[in-house]
Amino acid sequence: MQKVYHLHHIRDEGNADEDNKEIGTYTSYKLAEEAKNRVKDQPGFIDYPNGFYIDEYVIDKDYWADGFND
Repeated sequence: MQKVYHLHHIRDEGNADEDNKEIGTYTSYKLAEEAKNRVKDQPGFIDYPNGFYIDEYVIDKDYWADGFND
């Protein structure tokens, strides 16, 4: 089972305008953390230090198979 680690940042100001930045996908959690450390002091990210998320994904697995139910 192969895994990847997806790093993204969400700037949530408490209203409907949520800003999601896809930073990258890495072969280890450690590499994702290193990428976070490289960008965390950049404009925008530095103002929202708690907005970083690293999600683990198994490759070749469906994560949303139910369609949309409005």
